[in-house]
Amino acid sequence: MHRIWKSFRALYFATLLMLIGSGLLSTYLGLRLAADKVDGLWVGALMAANYFGLILGGKLGHRLIARVGHIRAYVACAGVVTAAVLGHGLINFLPAWLFMRMLVGLGMMCQYMVIESWLTEQADASQRGQVFAGYMVASYLGLVLGQLVLVLHPGLGPELLMLVAMCFALCLVPVALTRKLHPAPLHPAPLEPRFFIKRVPQSMTTVLVSGLVIGSFYGLAPLYATAQGLPIDQVGLFMGSCILAGLLVQWPLGWLSDRHDRAVLIRSTAALLALSSLPLAIMPSAPLEVLFPVGFVVCLLQFSLYPLAVAFSNDHIEAERRVSLTAMLLITFGVGASIGPLLTGALMKQLGPNMLYAFVCFCAAVLVLRVRPDAVTGLHRVEEAPLHHVPTPDNMTSSPLVAALDPRVDERAVHDQMQNGDTPPAPPTDDMPEQPQPNK
Repeated sequence: MHRIWKSFRALYFATLLMLIGSGLLSTYLGLRLAADKVDGLWVGALMAANYFGLILGGKLGHRLIARVGHIRAYVACAGVVTAAVLGHGLINFLPAWLFMRMLVGLGMMCQYMVIESWLTEQADASQRGQVFAGYMVASYLGLVLGQLVLVLHPGLGPELLMLVAMCFALCLVPVALTRKLHPAPLHPAPLEPRFFIKRVPQSMTTVLVSGLVIGSFYGLAPLYATAQGLPIDQVGLFMGSCILAGLLVQWPLGWLSDRHDRAVLIRSTAALLALSSLPLAIMPSAPLEVLFPVGFVVCLLQFSLYPLAVAFSNDHIEAERRVSLTAMLLITFGVGASIGPLLTGALMKQLGPNMLYAFVCFCAAVLVLRVRPDAVTGLHRVEEAPLHHVPTPDNMTSSPLVAALDPRVDERAVHDQMQNGDTPPAPPTDDMPEQPQPNK
């Protein structure tokens, strides 16, 4: 692992800086609007705009990189993101903030693509899992450190925006100074939404619900914590501990996922999530001794849904389609994360801040009803299933190119789909009549 860190430290450091800035910006904007007595609907709309920008960047980033090259694309996007961050301090017009938040998401997605292209190009086939894990740790650690900045500096002045802008400016340095050759141009993987909705409907539902919940959390948890009477430094601790839960759960989750039925694990996780979020959903005001441990447990569970859904879907998709699957799962997550903050913000505006966890409880209950292990026929289960569970960042801190780092994805499929842009051939059909929900 030391050799991998030494080989990729510049790219990991760039990722760390990006996520420090991104994590701090999300919490800062929520706290800033809460201090200005702006209702939660606007806070949710800002987070929705960020995820919409991430989805849009996933479509436009390939074109930009193909036109001007990796380094120029990265530098241009970092410049746009830095300017958009500083624009929040210059303009107090909320519709303009929505546009700038979208620009931040769009630019960051292009930056993810550049970094992941380099990681993919330089990682040996035998090291892809470790490189992937290092990238995930850098992502989560950056988000946690971004929250802890608020502990050290609990003010809401423009200096925090300047710090965010500084992070995005400094993340240019390791990429701009690299002496590595440009990676090969990559095309967007075909999405094939109808195929995946038909083949793995329960996984797609789990990813959508995960996006609803996690998007709402990142956008509105700072507003919820403020409404509970927490000062800014404690809001930072609360957010940091919750995001840390998402990192800590990944490896024990992988151990369980490789040894137990994944459909049962998804349903059990959703049931526990509904139960654990219930106390915060029904308590208008939660004391610290309840808020922190319960919030930590809720995040342990909600950050488990996306990795389980990814592993579950890979068990039922042929190797040549797994690049497309990764892209489709990220898009589905982004759609949920764009809708969730808007719905939750409207509920919090009308019924109070505890509606954040009421929404989580409701989404988890829907997932319990929707995911049915007995409906999994195994008709399209791949021969090597269950595939090895890989820790996965589940907060849109990656692009569809991250599929190339996943050791479950065949390198030849990556080359065929993302360099030649070819759509994988359809698998042979069976002579038997088609069954409803043949595979989950």
